[in-house]
Amino acid sequence: MNSNQSIFGKGLTVVLPALLLMCGFTLTAVSANELTIGAAINKAGKQRMITQRVLKDYALAGMHIELGDPAGDLKNLIALFDSSLADLKQFSTSDELNKSLASIEKQWTPIRATLQDAPDRARAASLQEELDELLAACHKNTLLIAKSANNKTGDIVNLAGRQRMLSQRMAALYMLKAWKLDDPKFREKLTGAMDEFSAAQKTLEASPLSSDEIQALLARVKKSFAWFEMMGRSSSNRVIPNLINKSANSIQADMDKATALYAHANQ
Repeated sequence: MNSNQSIFGKGLTVVLPALLLMCGFTLTAVSANELTIGAAINKAGKQRMITQRVLKDYALAGMHIELGDPAGDLKNLIALFDSSLADLKQFSTSDELNKSLASIEKQWTPIRATLQDAPDRARAASLQEELDELLAACHKNTLLIAKSANNKTGDIVNLAGRQRMLSQRMAALYMLKAWKLDDPKFREKLTGAMDEFSAAQKTLEASPLSSDEIQALLARVKKSFAWFEMMGRSSSNRVIPNLINKSANSIQADMDKATALYAHANQ
């Protein structure tokens, strides 16, 4: 595969909703005009997660590690980010939010083009920085929507949704290490992501808004996170991308369910 060749190949005709479900993404039947504030926070928060998961898939595809078809997953994530952005544009009711979404789209457009090219190890470090800037814009956007909820449930939906992002951020930074991009700044970012995740986990566990069903999900997340703590803080040069990828996706799936439950309580 040359540097100008798309990672997606030709002749691939599939139904997007089915693919998204296969990759563990939750689909909803509501239109953008019918989004509740909790659902909008959830959708905006999921964009944060996508900024990190695409980097993880980019690295996996670049290393030719076929863990759950990273190239196919990457294609689905691009489509999901696009559709979420369109939905949030329709949902927007303020000039401030419109400007925030316009900023996201401006940053996303060149990143989208890079993600559709063949993965390039020499491009990965700068791509990580660009995705961090997009993550910051998506986080700001999520906070704008959460602020309009004006209650504690909006805050907890935001916090739970951010855990999905952190699971993929930890995995993405780990995959860069596996791809021989062992930059000290990436190690610092990984440590910071783990610290953030651990602190948020404790907040969610202590929240009165965490039902028994949510607490069961949080207990599973805690077990999955233990692998990150073990591998992320290890001084060993040994890397186990399959285990980290599995743990990250398990956390994302469980926190996706928990976030949806918090969002439903906000309706």
